Amino acid sequence: MNAIADSKENIIAQHDVIVIGSGFSGIGAGIRLTQEGINDFIILEKHQSLGGTWRDNTYPGCECDVPSALYSYSFAQNKKWSKVFAGQKEILTYTEKTARDFGIMPFLRFGIHVQNIVWQEAQQHWLIDTEQGTYQANKVISCVGYLHEPILPTISGLDSFKGDVFHSSRWNHEVDLTGKRVAVIGTGASAIQFIPEIQAKVKELIAFQRTPQWILPKPDIKVNKLVRALFQLPFTLNLFRKTLYLGMEIFGLGFRKPVILKRLQGLATWHINRHIKNEALKKKIIPDYTMGCKRVLLSNHYYKALAKDNVEVVASGVDRIEGNTIIASNGERCEADVIILGTGFHVSDVPIAKHVQGKSGKTMNDIWQGSPEAYRGTTITDFPNFFLVLGPNLAIGHNSAFIIIEAQLNYVMGALTEMRDNNLSRLEVNSAAQKVYNEKVQQDLQTTVWNTGGCSSYYIDENGKNSIGFPWSTFKLRKMLAKFDGQAYSLDKKSES
Repeated sequence: MNAIADSKENIIAQHDVIVIGSGFSGIGAGIRLTQEGINDFIILEKHQSLGGTWRDNTYPGCECDVPSALYSYSFAQNKKWSKVFAGQKEILTYTEKTARDFGIMPFLRFGIHVQNIVWQEAQQHWLIDTEQGTYQANKVISCVGYLHEPILPTISGLDSFKGDVFHSSRWNHEVDLTGKRVAVIGTGASAIQFIPEIQAKVKELIAFQRTPQWILPKPDIKVNKLVRALFQLPFTLNLFRKTLYLGMEIFGLGFRKPVILKRLQGLATWHINRHIKNEALKKKIIPDYTMGCKRVLLSNHYYKALAKDNVEVVASGVDRIEGNTIIASNGERCEADVIILGTGFHVSDVPIAKHVQGKSGKTMNDIWQGSPEAYRGTTITDFPNFFLVLGPNLAIGHNSAFIIIEAQLNYVMGALTEMRDNNLSRLEVNSAAQKVYNEKVQQDLQTTVWNTGGCSSYYIDENGKNSIGFPWSTFKLRKMLAKFDGQAYSLDKKSES
């Protein structure tokens, strides 16, 4: 990483706080900052519009797999969702409306691509290097999320494939799939949504599946006028939201006590049996690991699509591509006109980590060595005044990401108000506090389904460590992040000069 010159003429703008990313985390951070009376901030966004993953993912059938009443801010509940699980466009519209309603648009800076973020220990501030120039801030809140950077597989011959190739999160709407032979590589959360949408129009669909998924029926219904009217009454929507939350927390017990989820496998198997009659296909798509080891998915249409005559499931990854021929690792061969990559995102290898340089001169990647960790998923030793939203070991697998986001932002605001009220220039979590916290996290993860379920997943990093999952309930998460604990930090006062 190149050093950034710290001189007045190189600085485009100076702010107390800079937020990076304008998805739900970034917009939420902006709202909470203004609520705390902190108005000297900007939000940097590399794209020309806000929205994060709901701006980027426009593939057919893209929708939420958490009930929309819960997949939204608690302080900005939407009484007009069209169905229980809202689609991409509706969620993006909600994000944009919330940003406008809370006055966040003036703080947004679009088209600003962050390249490096470097801490200046002597000056006690961050320099944020972008393609447009350098910004300066005393504090940085990273809200780039973990569904941000798509995984593009390294497959021999992919670059020379004769047809169109695109990742599901960068869907090419210019490509007409009608009558085409379409190969889908990967059968995860995105693929099970878009495969049913494109199946009827393609000539042939070949799904390359390395590992089958546990998929439950999706209780998705349209929200009728009567229900919408009820949601207008005081407390009704909030009560519905809390009921959903409690129900999902009960489901979450299974991630900590896998025997509970094993019993739910019967429902998932019934879901397969009622749609799939071909025994050979059944053998391919019934998982051999405990439910919850990989992300539990929801769909009412995926198995119906797989049962169609023009769909084939290849129970293997892809070895190589020769011209228009795709050769699977098990030796099967097929011809394709279009390849769609449903290969997921960089989750455990946090994309921003290679760009952030702390007080020691090392980047987060240098320090983490393939196993990200943070104190309470939010702050990191060697990176003063830097806050990660949706950081390491905060994925819960069973409830809404908004629970995490709001809890973390509450904690971050506690830290910022502590700094403001006590005239602090710098805070940094103590290495001992970070070590003790993460040792307890790893200890309690040992009995979770992610660690014992018998699958290979993004929860386990390259070193065999679970750097993704949160081992406790969201009740504990919210309590843990309810108040900033300054005793775990080194706190420096501003210089009198």
